[in-house]
Amino acid sequence: MKSFKEYAKQTENTAEKTESIESVQTEQDAQTTAKAEDLTQRIARMYNGKSNAAMLKSILVEAEKSKRAGTLSNAEIEAFYQTFSPMLDGAQKRKLRAVVDKLKEI
Repeated sequence: MKSFKEYAKQTENTAEKTESIESVQTEQDAQTTAKAEDLTQRIARMYNGKSNAAMLKSILVEAEKSKRAGTLSNAEIEAFYQTFSPMLDGAQKRKLRAVVDKLKEI
């Protein structure tokens, strides 16, 4: 039978590993959100004053290129939607959701 010291040390090591994994996941989530926010800001500057149709078409083309190249993940696409959608009305949100869903399937 193990001693209490050995059991306590094993439990402590397991807790440290769990905290380390959670820390890495939190950092990855923060990086994904930062990328989405940066993308949102760049798009807003690029398409300021242009029509919704032109903007959505450009977003789709650029995102599709990035998705096929492997430089855009589904998590980043969703983070972009979560960041950008509060700026839109109901119909625009539905259109953007359709675009996001289409991109995730690529």
